[in-house]
Amino acid sequence: MDIPKPQAGKLAQIPADRFTELLLNSTPLIDVRAECEYHDGHIPHSVNLPLLNDGERAEVGTCYKRKGQEAAITLGTELVSGYTKKERMSAWIRFIADNPTAVVLCFRGGLRSQTVQKWLAESGLQRPLISGGYKALRRHLLRTTIRVASEKKIIIVAGKTGTGKTHLINNLTRSVDLEGLANHRGSAFGRRVSAQPAQSVFENLLALDLLRQEREGGATLFLEDESRAIGSISLPLELHRAMSVAPIVRVEESLDFRVETILNDYIVSNLTDFRLLDPVQGDFLFSESLLASLDRIKKRLGGERHSALRDIMSAALTSNNDHDQHRAWIRGLLVDYYDPMYEYQMTKKARRVVFKGDSDTFLEWASEFDQLQT
Repeated sequence: MDIPKPQAGKLAQIPADRFTELLLNSTPLIDVRAECEYHDGHIPHSVNLPLLNDGERAEVGTCYKRKGQEAAITLGTELVSGYTKKERMSAWIRFIADNPTAVVLCFRGGLRSQTVQKWLAESGLQRPLISGGYKALRRHLLRTTIRVASEKKIIIVAGKTGTGKTHLINNLTRSVDLEGLANHRGSAFGRRVSAQPAQSVFENLLALDLLRQEREGGATLFLEDESRAIGSISLPLELHRAMSVAPIVRVEESLDFRVETILNDYIVSNLTDFRLLDPVQGDFLFSESLLASLDRIKKRLGGERHSALRDIMSAALTSNNDHDQHRAWIRGLLVDYYDPMYEYQMTKKARRVVFKGDSDTFLEWASEFDQLQT
């Protein structure tokens, strides 16, 4: 994006009315906040290159509380001087060399980003900062979620466990993969090898996907049927409220089809991920994760049923992940646990169902429906 011309005597800033352009262009961002701040929430396509690291930020914060702003600024300048300043300048300069359109931000667009911007300018690099910083960009993204949730015609893709709803969502143009963004498959067995993002990071990723959907046009937005919680992540309240009253399409597949989907997604795929993570302990880590997932629903299953399924699962895991034995516990879990729970939930949503059919028929219907909305 073009750099706005600064006012006389001031360095350039990106104003709020250009945030959408910045986000949709995936403009590289140099986030100069401390590591802990970045972990708790950051903008996609940003990189964390702090002015003050966690320890230094804590020292400056303590100084500010005890001695005031001027003393805190003096301490910060002392902490980031000499070799430390040279090292951090080198990191910023290297990033800008690889990403010439990079923009600088801190939490509120205040002293930290202004300091980095000033130092870069002194070295001959003129880079703008985000007016209002991360806080302003995040506010812009949260407003996007509220706006799109109210403007789009949301269609909920529902179906029994194993119908491949997430795969269908990813085959549609007018869709957002909520479980993909949350890095969780949305059930007791939904944990992935890598951790879920922080809540704020998920919300930012979601809003950016919705912003892209808004840019692409079209009235329809397909979302997978979800409770408000996806693992440790909560869907934004406004979006979930819109989902809770939206029309539903019910995808229906045979039990054999669903067993194979679960086998591929939760056994074959997850085992591969664990082996990539740890070639030595991958199989053991996978086994522990799978058994722990079953144990999380022990009370709901009841002791006898849980014990029987656990025995079959354990046998599969100790038999070099025998697929037939995995199919046996998957089938039992679907028939005796997930299917009855789904049918009960659908009785409360029956009036909202606008389509029933298998995956291929649904994709045809979705394409025709979307065309009618444009």
